[in-house]
Amino acid sequence: MKTVVSVIGKDAVGIIAKVSAVCAECNANIVDITQSVLQDMFVMVMLTEISGLNCSFTEFSDKMKAIDPDKGLDIRVMHEDIFNSMHRI
Repeated sequence: MKTVVSVIGKDAVGIIAKVSAVCAECNANIVDITQSVLQDMFVMVMLTEISGLNCSFTEFSDKMKAIDPDKGLDIRVMHEDIFNSMHRI
């Protein structure tokens, strides 16, 4: 099983490090990652393999959402099946 993790917020040092640290803590493997900085906005989309999670999907998602919300960082975790259903033509 995979998830799509999207991260949007004001660019700052360490965003990728914080997100990847939660992945490592929860045993989610980063399969693919792309990121851009648009003026001062940081945008990242990451694909993670979660079949080996050592916590629940909800806990993984909650830990991601808890990364720097006071700095305006918006992190969303979506199961691959939901993502594919939403984007099917």
